[in-house]
Amino acid sequence: MRRTHPEGHGPVRFGPPDPEDGLPVLPELSAVLAAAASRAGAEPVGGGPALLDAACGYGDRRGLPAAPDRVAVAPGAPALLVALTAAVGGDVLVPRPCAAWWAPYTRLLGRRAFSVPTPAESGGVPDPYALLETVRRLRAEGGDPRLLVLSVADDPTATVAPPELLHETVEAAAAEGVHLVSDETWRDTLHDPHDTVLLSPAEMLPDRVTVVTDLVGALLPPGWPAAVARFPAGEGGNALHARVLDALTALDARVAAPVAAAAVYALSEPEPVTTRVADHVRLHARLAAAAHRAVVAAGAVSRPPRCGRHLYVDLTPLVPALTAHGVGDAQELEDFLTARLGMPAPGGHRFGDELEAPRVRLSTAPLLGGAAELRAECLRASDPLQLPHVRDALSHLAAVFDDLRDDARRWESPR
Repeated sequence: MRRTHPEGHGPVRFGPPDPEDGLPVLPELSAVLAAAASRAGAEPVGGGPALLDAACGYGDRRGLPAAPDRVAVAPGAPALLVALTAAVGGDVLVPRPCAAWWAPYTRLLGRRAFSVPTPAESGGVPDPYALLETVRRLRAEGGDPRLLVLSVADDPTATVAPPELLHETVEAAAAEGVHLVSDETWRDTLHDPHDTVLLSPAEMLPDRVTVVTDLVGALLPPGWPAAVARFPAGEGGNALHARVLDALTALDARVAAPVAAAAVYALSEPEPVTTRVADHVRLHARLAAAAHRAVVAAGAVSRPPRCGRHLYVDLTPLVPALTAHGVGDAQELEDFLTARLGMPAPGGHRFGDELEAPRVRLSTAPLLGGAAELRAECLRASDPLQLPHVRDALSHLAAVFDDLRDDARRWESPR
């Protein structure tokens, strides 16, 4: 990532990528892709029968049943969100902070995106009262809010919204006639699935929620783009599905045949896939917990990570040290920490947070090491945190934040 230049560059190209798992591709998955490599074509727009059936089976196993005529597959979640935004129309509401790619794609269509604050306990889902106030204020000012995008298992905050909060927000959106898109890309990366309750908004409001799942979250490598959308049942859902297919057709958003074969295999969840998912989630959960302990011990603030391969850190308590280093906003903090840590540290402004707020998202994949052999070793190790290269990476992370803590203490005003 580079600093955003004021002219000649749009904001989309500066957005940070999704947190990757950083691991070698599952051999069985590679074999499926290789076997289909001679297929030079692409899937039909929205996905072919085998891909749609596999997507439906994936949803069935998560309590989200749907027939193939209520499902669409596209080359990545961005294509689906563009198509959904075009199909629904109006202004778009997003939580603050939110995934870096949501708002830019809305603006590319000439639509307006408005951020709604999230509560203290979790990100990804707007505070219901703030949502109602935002909708009513926008309408009073001539706006037309029609779509709310949220994520129960969240990027960038790595939190999982509690069901009671989600229920209140879903009810508030329904009362105002707003359609919901639930980004469930990270739902299969819960760090403690036995102690974390994840409910989909589609389980609460089945006739007003479209679920989008990018397979980069748990099932496919980031360079093999495929994502699934599940539409509501009924006449409204059917019409929305048709309009989205029209938009995907205009974009020629089709999944390449070899990637589709890999997606069918992954969505069917054979034993090699489920084992790899469990192993990689366990690995990144341990890394995220260790990184969280390090930043909190240094005085920074971070919600405990509950999903994904990242954590979101607020360095407000360390502002005296940051100021002494010439860091005055999130962009400068991004530059400073990226250089100090030797790994990407995108600022909170990338995710819709205030530029003045000293917040960053840290991903766990860089802690696995740079070489493929080192990363593969992490997957096999009984205690990956004790591997020398992982221990060194975590020690370096802790040292950078400890130095800021010590600097902050030196620069505090005497009482």
